[in-house]
Amino acid sequence: MKKFLSLFLSLILFSSAGQVTERNFLTKKFTKEDVLKTLISQKNYLPYPKTSKEWSQIVPLEEQKEIIKRAENILKNPVPTIDATLLMEYLRTGDREEHAKISYGKRNNLMELVIAETLEDKGRFTEKIMNYVWSICEETYWGVPAHLSVQKAKTNLPDVEDPTVDLFGAETAAGLALTDFFVGEKLDKISKLLRSRIYFEINKKILTPFLDQNRYSYLSKTRTVNNWNPWIVSNIMLANLLVEKDEVRRGNQLYTHMGYLDLYFNGLGEDAGCDEGPSYWFAAGASAFDALQVLATATDNKCEIFSEPFIQKMASYVYKMHISNDYFVNFADADPTLKPDGIMLYRFGQAIHDEPLANFGLWASQNFEPAITLTGHQKHRKLWNLMAFASMPKTKIDKPTLADYWFNDIQVLTSRSDDLFFAAHGGHNAESHNHNDVGDFVFYAKGEPIIIDAGRGNYTARTFSAERYNLWFTQSEYHNLPTVNGIGQKAGREFESGQLTHTIGDKMSGISLDLTKAYPQSAGIKNYQRSIQFNKVKKQIEINDAYELTQKQSKLQQSFMTLCQIDLAKPGIISLKTTTGDTHSIKYDAKKWTVSVDLPSTEGPEYKSFKTKWSNRPVQRILFESADLTQKGKNLFIIQ
Repeated sequence: MKKFLSLFLSLILFSSAGQVTERNFLTKKFTKEDVLKTLISQKNYLPYPKTSKEWSQIVPLEEQKEIIKRAENILKNPVPTIDATLLMEYLRTGDREEHAKISYGKRNNLMELVIAETLEDKGRFTEKIMNYVWSICEETYWGVPAHLSVQKAKTNLPDVEDPTVDLFGAETAAGLALTDFFVGEKLDKISKLLRSRIYFEINKKILTPFLDQNRYSYLSKTRTVNNWNPWIVSNIMLANLLVEKDEVRRGNQLYTHMGYLDLYFNGLGEDAGCDEGPSYWFAAGASAFDALQVLATATDNKCEIFSEPFIQKMASYVYKMHISNDYFVNFADADPTLKPDGIMLYRFGQAIHDEPLANFGLWASQNFEPAITLTGHQKHRKLWNLMAFASMPKTKIDKPTLADYWFNDIQVLTSRSDDLFFAAHGGHNAESHNHNDVGDFVFYAKGEPIIIDAGRGNYTARTFSAERYNLWFTQSEYHNLPTVNGIGQKAGREFESGQLTHTIGDKMSGISLDLTKAYPQSAGIKNYQRSIQFNKVKKQIEINDAYELTQKQSKLQQSFMTLCQIDLAKPGIISLKTTTGDTHSIKYDAKKWTVSVDLPSTEGPEYKSFKTKWSNRPVQRILFESADLTQKGKNLFIIQ
């Protein structure tokens, strides 16, 4: 029972109890009649090139050769299978990687084969495509075992009589629909039953159960929803448009999907910030763009909201969170590094006429591997990227100059001055993919991390369970925060930033906030005020804390997380040396504090990614412990 509860709790983490604003951009602007009137028929809906000649005109020859070469390698191996033992592995051990490797691999291989056959048009790959299609259709459940808890049986195997829709079921539906779109006529030559089987399985496993809105937390009308919503909607919207031949049902379902996507926009704050962080934005805001593009292409651009200012706010978030190179702000479960999909960002910028976003996309496309391979998720996005890649401007572009930004809805500030970067946030401890980190901050210099947010570990059953906050990387004790009387912040919507003010200026940017409510009453805090300011003139971060406790403290600690080489030899000044040899420091009152350094664990399935996450550099915690056990006091730390 405990494990089933853990699985249920995993879905709770995918949404939070934030405020919902009834924007309903799509369903207010367009009626169902508008959609039915403008909808291109299934037969005539051609979002991608279908013939070898069409593809050869837009895909560089070298890339065509690479796709075909990868497909030839796939021909050499049998189609992998997913047995009951593999499905049960998650519940038995908490591991999800082996199932993911096989399941995702099958879908990646299928799309590689499909596009290779479309490019080459010789029939070499159709038999293998058939076998992959048949094997995937034979699977009882297209999602991952970690998401089975929404089924009524709540067992360790999927219930064939109770189909439910998760991220990867939606991905599979889109992949099979694209297969039908590109090589359906060739499959007909092998057997007329193949395409009907594709439709039958998509309809049974995905399209029909997706209409039961009340079953899925990511379709909630009353709670904010996260990346699951646009990620799933974008895939199912495309699958419906490609395979549903009943035009009335096809149009009705599309309109339903538009209403579902509205729920994502309704749950965002007024600044359209993504509380999941930039790496999840590529599954959230970017997936919303995918869905809007599907809708626009299916209605001859008659149903689109790209000029809506709110969509422009949502899009701008991602470049405003960029630090340097592949570093991005990584509060909560977001990753500290990512290779941004520059082609998609450029296309998004062009669609909404956002020049900074388009330029950021151009810069990213020139500095990172272009996202045109057909492996990974959001394959419909990769196809649009493939179509756009050759025609993008080739003139070398510098990284766009960014300013300071404040997102009031998620209480995140980013600030830049010369080669220094600073970000801080308030928020609350029930955010999507939450860490207990109200009042955390990061500091980078010359693109090198000085004070960091360590990030998340590997996803296992524990990560999304009642044991989540037993993992060190979710705890405030392993963020740049105080620990009071041995007690850190707790998870829950009630644990939040109190009154917060922010400053953006040429000389100083930062936040001041009340941390009192972020901690439980057992911490004995009467009042805890924190100011984190980026002094651009002195090129330093100034952390000023003022506290009053309900009684004399038993212990007060302050943590700072870093990757730097640490030297504690000089009291009052901690030396931090980067991999490039630059030296920074943390200044403190040596009379008030004793200092130690520890290494958070990298052992165990949840922690193994920390061995390599930060370019093989270990995450270290600098731990200050107060030698001045007073009931009331002030503390100052300066990082420069």
